[in-house]
Parts: sequence; structure tokens; C-alpha cells
Amino acid sequence: MTEPRAFTEEHPIRVFLLDDHEVVRRGLADLLDAEADISVVGDAENVEHALVRGPALRPDVAVLDVRLPDGDGITVCRELRSRMPELACLMLTSFDDEEALLDAIMAGASGYVLKQIRGSDLVSAVRTVASGRSMLDPETTARLMRSLRADPAEEPGLAPELASLSPREREILALIGDGLTNREIGKKLYLSEKTVKNHISRLLAKLGVQRRVQAAVLASQLERPGPSERPTH
Repeated sequence: MTEPRAFTEEHPIRVFLLDDHEVVRRGLADLLDAEADISVVGDAENVEHALVRGPALRPDVAVLDVRLPDGDGITVCRELRSRMPELACLMLTSFDDEEALLDAIMAGASGYVLKQIRGSDLVSAVRTVASGRSMLDPETTARLMRSLRADPAEEPGLAPELASLSPREREILALIGDGLTNREIGKKLYLSEKTVKNHISRLLAKLGVQRRVQAAVLASQLERPGPSERPTH
């Protein structure tokens, strides 16, 4: 088991910021840089810049705005962590959004805070995730996942519904569970975005759920289809 990372004035927590508002970025940088054991090593205003600058700066913590003009911080979290598994991501948002929270959990974020947070609490949050601890309470996460189910009473009947999915639909469901967007699924499976959308509409109907995030919860709790399973046509 890896030991918690310790940071000092000589070896501060390297923080990378992503927010589309310059005033917010400057405010966050001033707040965090004022701490002896924290150093803001760079920032970005959009997804494209974040994915280029982030890996080059090798931060310990990325503070990522969830809503961005050219995408979202959750995608950035997943991408950066795939290149830097040690990176701790702290999601920052104006919205108390359950779907975004679940997406953040699935993307591997270590914490999720609202922009209304007090400065001292944000500093504490950065230190918490930098040390390798999560700010996501397991109990809250479990309750959230239960609340997003279509109908908990239908849970025992889940397997037949999944069995009704075609191999392609199961493949897409697994990728939804990995947090991929329609465009990313299309690129991975060499399908058009429209085709992916049609597949998702059908698999949501078969699973008896209305929202993509509900399907993601189901996918996250299932084993991937094994090679012994017979394909359905």
C-alpha cells in the first residue's frame, strides 16, 4: 500500500488550475499561492489547453471546473489521470449536480467542491486530495448510486434485461460505464456519433432507464461480457 504523500515548503503541492473565467483563475491562484506548502504551476482556460499543458507541468493536484465552453472538466480529469495515474483531481462547480458528481466519481476524481466554498476549506481540500485521501464519502456515493436507479424494486430482474442487449449494445454500455462520451465511443468503435446515439437510445429502452447516467451505474456494477457468452442477434 502506498504511503500518503507529504509536502513541505521545499517540496510544495504542485497545483494546476482549469477554469474558463480569468478572474476565477487569478483568485484561486492568489489564494493557493499564499500557502507555503502549495505552488500553482500553471493554468488553462479550456479543455484543449488543459490537455496540452497539464501533463507537461506534472502537477500533484488539478483543480478542474466542471462546465467549460469546449467540453467539461470530468473528461479532462479522466484524460489527465490516464496519463498521470498519481494525479489527484478536485472538481469545482457552481452547480450542486448529482449527475456531475456521479460522473466525477467514475472519472476517478478525488473530490468535488462547490464554488461557494470558503477559501480556507478549498485550501484544506487541496491538501486532503494531495495526500492521497478522497473527499468523496463512500456512504454518500453508495446512496447516490441507489437514488439514480430507475426502480430499486426491479433490481432482481436486471440480468434478463442485460441478456436482451446485443453484443454491440453491451460493448457500448461498458464504455458508458467507463465514462466515455458518444464521440469517444464512436472513435473507439469506428461508428458515427449518430449510430452511437441510436444504439444508446435502444439500450436505455431495453434496460428500462431514462437517463444515460442510470445506465452508467448499472454498467459499473456488472462484469464485462465473457467470451463464453453466446452473442444474440
